[in-house]
Order: sequence, then structure tokens, then C-alpha cells
Amino acid sequence: MTTSPLSAVRTRGAGSLAWHLGSLAVLAVVLYPVVWVIGGSFKPNDEIVGSLELFPSNPVTDNYSRLAEGIADIPISTFFGNSLFLALGSVVGVLVSCSLAAYAFARIRFAGRNLFFALMIGTLLLPYHVLLIPQYVLFQKLELINTYTPLLLGKYLATDAFFVFLMMQFMRGLPKELDEAARLDGCGHLRIYWSIVLPLCRPALITSAIFTFINAWNDFMGPLIYLNEPEKYTVSLGLKMFVDQDGLANYGGMIAMSLVALLPVLAFFLAFQRYLIDGMATSGLKG
Repeated sequence: MTTSPLSAVRTRGAGSLAWHLGSLAVLAVVLYPVVWVIGGSFKPNDEIVGSLELFPSNPVTDNYSRLAEGIADIPISTFFGNSLFLALGSVVGVLVSCSLAAYAFARIRFAGRNLFFALMIGTLLLPYHVLLIPQYVLFQKLELINTYTPLLLGKYLATDAFFVFLMMQFMRGLPKELDEAARLDGCGHLRIYWSIVLPLCRPALITSAIFTFINAWNDFMGPLIYLNEPEKYTVSLGLKMFVDQDGLANYGGMIAMSLVALLPVLAFFLAFQRYLIDGMATSGLKG
């Protein structure tokens, strides 16, 4: 028995409706925590815990206005400035060191290249906590505790193997003829790296920069271990200060500051997200 065209249209319509309804249900589940946090930032502190309302009937802005007063006599701008310094410093370190290491692995033949590459990839299997105690002891002996050096030094030594691998795979896809033509013009490895390879690797560099910025901005474990003075705390540690020694928490202020802390990450992502979809065709290979 053949199916009439009208019946087929109805079947496809019912399937499309079910698909869209299911997508909306999943979207509601995913966005519920975000909506709850936004609504909680406008609730009094005593109405946040145990309340089933997403948005308060009588919104208040005290949670945001109190942020201007700071935390424990420390302006929140101090926490944001420290986080921004670490995040931007990490981005610069990763882009410089990892791109140099990636260029060496991708474009230069040297003895032991495969062995060193295997050792580098092997570091991805090491949990962060395994290296935590030896690193802390090392920086303590060097009297670098309570400074930003332990949090930034590794970024400038190409210790992020994932980003080295990401950039190296991108560089391997570049035509070798570009290097050969540059050598005929008298260019060395440094000039080839700076003038040819880096401009063509812009998508990989932007991707690494975005993830590095987000990871450094949200890092909690590193600053918690190496920083002792509240004036040097980052935003993640500043949020911890909303809980006092007696276990009493200012949930309203904590939620409000959490939302404000998302703005730099969101702005950084929106500013560079269009480069994530750039490919070789838009990287200047024409001509």
C-alpha cells in the first residue's frame, strides 16, 4: 500500500515537531543553571538557598552595589587586575613558546625529534597533582612562593603539550614549497617562522589563545597553592573570601561577582571566536 503525499507531509511534520520540542527541552535543562544564577544575583541573601523561584518578586541590586565596597577592604578591581595579568601573561607565553616548539617539531629535522615528541606527548598522561608537590618544593627552594612566577614560568617553557601538538599539526599541513621558496630568498628558520608560518597558523594561534585565557582566568588550584597575600589573589580566590571563617557565606555577593567575572571571558571569546572557523583558504595562501 502506497503512502499518500499528504500523509508523508504529516509524518515529516510530526517528526520535525518532536525534534524541535526535544531540542527545546534539552536547551531548557542546559540553560536552567544560568537563569538561576542570574535570578539569584538579584535576590536577598536569605532568599537564595531553599527558594524555588528563578526570579525574585522584589528584585534588589544590593549584591552588585556592595561589590564596589570590595571584599575585606580589598577592591574587586584588584582581583580582576591580578587575573587579567595572569591570563594575558599566560596567553603570550603559550603563543610564543608553544609555537616555537611546534615549528621545530613540524619543520626542522634534528636528531631525536621523534623521541622528544613522544616524551612531550607522554606528559599529557601525567596528572597535575603528581607534579604538584615536586614543583612546590622547587619553587619554595627558589623563594618564589607568593609570587606569580610559578603560575607563569611554565607557560614560557612550552610545557602545555596539547597546544604544541595542536600548532604542530597545523604547521604540518602547510606546503613545504613555502619553506623552499623562502630559503631561495635567503631566509633562515627564524624569518620563515615569523613571516610565513605564523601568519598562516592564525586559526591555531587564536584557538590556543582562547583556551589559555579561559583556563588561566578560571584557575583556582594554582593561585590557591602559590599565593598567600589577599592583595595578590585572583578572581577565583576572591570568590572564596565571601565565605568567612565561621562558615557563613554571602551567597548574593558571590553570585553577583561570579557573573561579573564571566564578562572578560565572554568578551575575549566573542572578540576572537570568528577566527576559530578560519581555515587554510582564508589564511593568505592565494597568489
